Amino acid sequence: MSNKEVQILVQIQDALVDLPGVIPTARTLSLVGEHAAGWMAIGATGAVVDKKRRNSWAGLFVAALASHAASVIIKRVVRRPRPHDAAIKIGVGTPSKLSFPSSHATSTTATMVYLARITKSPLPLLGIPVMALSRMVLGVHYPTDVLAGALLGAATAETVHKIERSKK
Repeated sequence: MSNKEVQILVQIQDALVDLPGVIPTARTLSLVGEHAAGWMAIGATGAVVDKKRRNSWAGLFVAALASHAASVIIKRVVRRPRPHDAAIKIGVGTPSKLSFPSSHATSTTATMVYLARITKSPLPLLGIPVMALSRMVLGVHYPTDVLAGALLGAATAETVHKIERSKK
């Protein structure tokens, strides 16, 4: 791995790890985003509760699921190992040893882009950098992992949204 990305991770961890609440918050985000389960639960709940926008909530569910699946497939093709430098503190367990792209960043971005469309508010988009940063704070992803994940998630959300709109 590039020495520059290791340096960036160490700088992020040096700046944030010891701040109160950072690690517990990052671990909670990790749990919510694991296998996109929290995001799919939001989509499913919205589809059940908000009958008027059921298709949009179903689209959010599909975007979360599809983006996660795409990230897992890409991980298996690229096979980039997770950060393992002695200077990087690992703050959470992971289901695989593969890093690129970040599945959390991917499904979070897909979900937040879709949620911003549903709510007609940009506020959900704030969740994207928060999740991306949390993955680096926990030492389980390089900056390019979360950047690629965010790009993949945004592309997936846009694709699913176009499909959803074409059915109306």
